[in-house]
Amino acid sequence: MNTNEEKQIPQNENSANDQHNGLTGSNTVKNPDDWTTGDEPMTGAQQSYLKTLSDEAGESFDETLSKSEASKRIDELQHKTGRGLESHQ
Repeated sequence: MNTNEEKQIPQNENSANDQHNGLTGSNTVKNPDDWTTGDEPMTGAQQSYLKTLSDEAGESFDETLSKSEASKRIDELQHKTGRGLESHQ
């Protein structure tokens, strides 16, 4: 019985990993408002990209945004500048 249980765990993990790697699950894109860490300060990557987008759009850059706020602002500025949209289509 232990042998079957051991075999089942990796199979379940592999199928879950395959779904995430293939981006087929319904939870691959999560609303920033639902992020458990959304109220934390934006990441370095978000800050850098948001600064670039803000400059290109001729808009002010707010370095105090949270992760979720930065994500929303990035989406807004991507639509305004057209930058990064080709990867979402």
